[in-house]
Amino acid sequence: MDGISGAPERKYHRPEAGLEVTEGRVVAGYASLFGVRDQGGDVVAKGAYGASLARLIAKGGRVKMLWQHDPAQPIGVWDEVREDAQGLWVKGRILTEVDKGREAAALLTAGAIDGLSIGYRTVKAERDGKGRRLLQELELWEVSLVTFPMLPEARVAAKSEDLACLMRELADVFEDARRSLAERG
Repeated sequence: MDGISGAPERKYHRPEAGLEVTEGRVVAGYASLFGVRDQGGDVVAKGAYGASLARLIAKGGRVKMLWQHDPAQPIGVWDEVREDAQGLWVKGRILTEVDKGREAAALLTAGAIDGLSIGYRTVKAERDGKGRRLLQELELWEVSLVTFPMLPEARVAAKSEDLACLMRELADVFEDARRSLAERG
């Protein structure tokens, strides 16, 4: 299967672990992991979001933060959406000034929900003959806070994970700086 598919796709699955929200409204975590098979048999290839994110940035757009993939229920803003070596990392703020935002923050804090899920359109994919679909390029539309993410590992970072997340960010910064210096010669 190579080419553009017009239908929007989403990923759901029952989560195995809870999560916390820092400062009552700041959420961060991986919405997608590269090379990990989800419950639907899909595997996202490294770099699958790059072109989509570049297009969004070029036109001043943003990936939307929705509640349970409902386009009528935006609940916040993603301040950072980026690919790193592991997958698609997001960090944003739930808008507690919005009724559904207050509800989402309370449910996250209580551990009643604990998942992240992506809404996207497949631009390029292929089947591997084992029932898996390798998603090579995706047009990312939104990342939702959900009860049941398709990828069990797609979680908002719990407070105990904040240091590890910060260390990954610092490692990325140092790697970018190293590459930049190497290019200058």
